Amino acid sequence: MKTQSIPYTNYKEQNRIDMVDFYNEATEDYEFWSNDYNMHFGYFIPFKTNPFKRDSMLNQMNRQVIKRLHIGKTKNRLVDLGCGMGATMRYALKHYKNVMAYGVTLSNFQVQKGNELLKGKNGIILKENYNNTSFQSNSFDSALAIESFCHSGHDYNSLKEMHRILKPGGRFVIADAFLKKDKTKLCKGGKYAYNKLCSHWNLEKLETHQFIKAKLEELGFIGIKVEDVSFRVAPSVLHVPFAITGFILKKLFGFNTIKRESFHNLKGSFYALLSGLHMKSFGYYMISATKSS
Repeated sequence: MKTQSIPYTNYKEQNRIDMVDFYNEATEDYEFWSNDYNMHFGYFIPFKTNPFKRDSMLNQMNRQVIKRLHIGKTKNRLVDLGCGMGATMRYALKHYKNVMAYGVTLSNFQVQKGNELLKGKNGIILKENYNNTSFQSNSFDSALAIESFCHSGHDYNSLKEMHRILKPGGRFVIADAFLKKDKTKLCKGGKYAYNKLCSHWNLEKLETHQFIKAKLEELGFIGIKVEDVSFRVAPSVLHVPFAITGFILKKLFGFNTIKRESFHNLKGSFYALLSGLHMKSFGYYMISATKSS
């Protein structure tokens, strides 16, 4: 097992603490967003996914990410880096009987409840920092990160650790929102939406997709593919205002208080929608590659 320490600035450490608190308190709210506890946006395919049924699009995102891992018929060890409640893991285990799935999260709530949902399945969620895991080097055939690396600011350490734990020939897929230009070049409205999004969702920052591609090349990944899937994701993002309204009404009519973390989650969702409208500044991408042999 590997042990190493990564130095954190005070800002990085405080952001990590805030992020863990956020997910410990707000994760259960995601059941309103998705019956399967998918904690991400969806993927729309005309005439295949129903734009009015959110879970149809959310699970299609799982399918699209996993499809790009090129899982064959031999035993496949998969790791979900920032797995949430393990929805993508459960999707993979349901459709690929040869998969053994591991998930990592820093949230105690997600570890406990996620493992309850995985009971009887060939998967487990561990409390780990995806920037510094205890996994042995060259131990996974597949890795994925759906809207999780943004919480550490799309840090180089996240990519480096993913490269370390993947076997030679192993594949990864990242699905996330990225900047199309440096944040210093954002327009006034784009900068406002960006700052509010990072604040309410405890995102350290967002990087550009060009930065990610350059760092992946530096690490030695091959066959790097960067796909702009913004228009595929947009229909699920448009569910945000309706989901927010429904969630608030449900709480009010149930005479339940809305937790501080839930308010942050709701506001973050709104600013995700607002950011998406600045199409010259923000985009949603799937980035995939293979670790060289």
